Amino acid sequence: MFDRNKKHKRNSNSKESVTTKNDKHSKLAAVNMVSEGTEIIGKLITQSDIRIAGSVDGEAQVDGKVIIASTGHVEGDVNATDADIAGRVEGEVHTENKLTLRQSAVVECDIYTQSLVVEGGATFNGECHMRDYNSSANNGKVAATDSEIKPQKEALPTDGN
Repeated sequence: MFDRNKKHKRNSNSKESVTTKNDKHSKLAAVNMVSEGTEIIGKLITQSDIRIAGSVDGEAQVDGKVIIASTGHVEGDVNATDADIAGRVEGEVHTENKLTLRQSAVVECDIYTQSLVVEGGATFNGECHMRDYNSSANNGKVAATDSEIKPQKEALPTDGN
């Protein structure tokens, strides 16, 4: 009963999810990697998350999260659901949800995102365009800020009256 060396047989009734190449509607569980020392020239397209520690010279289209490690370098546009950047990017970055720029990030491009987190020490040179991609009520317009929604207090006269 307490024998740790005992081998357990797999229950034949257990369900396992298997994704095939023909099943385009299911999300792949694997995380792709571009390792340090690897260089990709051309368009990188994946339907699952990817970690880039090497370099990509071209566009990266990720249906998931892209992680660019501190040793990673992308020279081209990045399109992803979410992005976490610690390396260098030269091109445009488009994320549907959240973009995180880590302390070691060097981003020389325009970014388009719904949510942005920038750690101290990160370098960002470019324009930032933020909007609520999930809100259909605003028809693609930038979401209103709290100061635009709340009525402003009337300024007091400076002459003491």
